[in-house]
Amino acid sequence: MHRTEVVVTGLGAITPLGADVASTWNALLAGESGIRGSVLREHEGVGLPDTVAGTMAVDPAGLLPPVQARRLDRSQQAALAAAAEAWADAGAPEVDQNRLASAIGTGIGGVRTLLKEDDVLEAAGTRRVSPRTVPMLMPNAAAALISIEYGARAGVYTPVSACSSGAEAIALGARLIRAGEADVVIAGGTDAAITPITVAGFAQAQALSRHTAEPASASRPFATDRSGFVLGEGAAVVVLESADHANARRARVHAVVAGAGIAADAHHITAPAADGSGQISAMRKALAQAGLTPGQVSHINAHATGTPAGDVAEAHAIREVFGCATVTAPKAALGHLFGAAGAIEALIACLSVEHGVIPPTRNLTEVGVDPDINLDVVTERREVPQEAVLSNSFGFGGQNVSLIVTSGRHHASRTAPTGP
Repeated sequence: MHRTEVVVTGLGAITPLGADVASTWNALLAGESGIRGSVLREHEGVGLPDTVAGTMAVDPAGLLPPVQARRLDRSQQAALAAAAEAWADAGAPEVDQNRLASAIGTGIGGVRTLLKEDDVLEAAGTRRVSPRTVPMLMPNAAAALISIEYGARAGVYTPVSACSSGAEAIALGARLIRAGEADVVIAGGTDAAITPITVAGFAQAQALSRHTAEPASASRPFATDRSGFVLGEGAAVVVLESADHANARRARVHAVVAGAGIAADAHHITAPAADGSGQISAMRKALAQAGLTPGQVSHINAHATGTPAGDVAEAHAIREVFGCATVTAPKAALGHLFGAAGAIEALIACLSVEHGVIPPTRNLTEVGVDPDINLDVVTERREVPQEAVLSNSFGFGGQNVSLIVTSGRHHASRTAPTGP
């Protein structure tokens, strides 16, 4: 039975590697790093560890009108900047506002505003707190602001599912289109949570990389000596359309969102299930929705944060579904963008199928891949046709999302099984 096909017509991003999609993609392919040292230096007095992080390559406030930027949290600034690029890349489609929706995930929302205004309250009292505090800190603000900016009245959605938030927003956007509730959805993720409290919390949980002497090599997914992840920040947004809507306006198609799988571990608030059951289920659901077999997936964009246990757990789950698959791990270059991670990595997957390139994984050429991983980890860019790419995003709480994007070259004639 024919199913409404969802295509990607617009891409936008601001990341540690670049101020837009092109600069991010080119830096990733070149094997560059967006990880920087001496972050949060002004807070050394509270005993923070030496902090390296993937701060955005440019200040997102500089990409917006000054008055607007001052009224937004950094995470909201990033989301609006990425959305503007994605909307322009899609050709600013004419769409009935009642058929246009917004879905922007985040892990935490405006935490920088929350902390800043709490400091103001304690130092100067209630009357000095900004009247804009609540709209600047609320997690749904980025999605709402994008809805306002583009007149999206079909719904405004904010998945808050830790590290899988951005991927879940894209899955939700595709579902809205397939359900006939929207023709176009602006979807993605954003986070800007490099703060003393988040660094301290993750450090106390022993989750952060200890390789801080050389920031560019701190994030080491799949490496034998990996010791934890590296904090990152940024946003990524895609414009999703029904194929009929995109065809009617002769839009360029970057890729097709062919399948999405969402599953829960129901196991532990931070640790993945030992048997990988939730991750395995998410990947198999995505394959089933896409109507693909494991052998038809060209490579996997792994969640791979660089934690000792997490990378092995994901590798086990991937082998269970795909065998010794080809994988790449962009967090080695980007750091972990939390609520934006799934969105930027889905965007990278779209570019992979569009250009026929698998991006390299940094920081493995000298230390090597952990033998327990037992996957084909790409360490130098590979130029080979990519018909289907699976992107994994797994979050605290046992929240697992897998997306499959396929080539947009033949999207008009594609059919797939029915499903949400």
